[in-house]
Amino acid sequence: MRIDENKYILDVCCGGKHFWFDQNQENTIFMDIRTAPKGIIEQQPNWNCTPDIVASFTDIPFDDETFHLVVFDPPHVVTDGNGIITTKYGKLTKEWEQELVAGFKECMRVLKPQGVLQFKFNDVSININDLLGLFPNKPLFGTKTKKGTNNTFWFTYMKGVS
Repeated sequence: MRIDENKYILDVCCGGKHFWFDQNQENTIFMDIRTAPKGIIEQQPNWNCTPDIVASFTDIPFDDETFHLVVFDPPHVVTDGNGIITTKYGKLTKEWEQELVAGFKECMRVLKPQGVLQFKFNDVSININDLLGLFPNKPLFGTKTKKGTNNTFWFTYMKGVS
């Protein structure tokens, strides 16, 4: 898929765009596998999921080497259940290892040379060290300890740099 040249950032699991300071950032394409209208979460009536494009992070519908920055904040819960957390953040399948590795590879594929992948993950269900060991690249830098993280980790990768 071809895109406007002013769109050089891709968020592949935008959900409710929680960590974005500007949830309509003009240089970003917001993608998610689902949409959800306001009011779907009774306790948070203004929450919604309104991606620009509906697609899976395991099959990103853009050409190779399209983006300068890709944000990958996949679901972090493996469950068959539904609740506020899975409504807001999504859920992984029982094949989470293959799913997350495929997503990582897709994110790297759509990055331009020396493009940056910002990876965010909460290790409540999956140990972060187990997950990072599955990826073919090591992060350049990021969260190195759980202390003060509330189990949320950030890692930065650059295409072509290991």
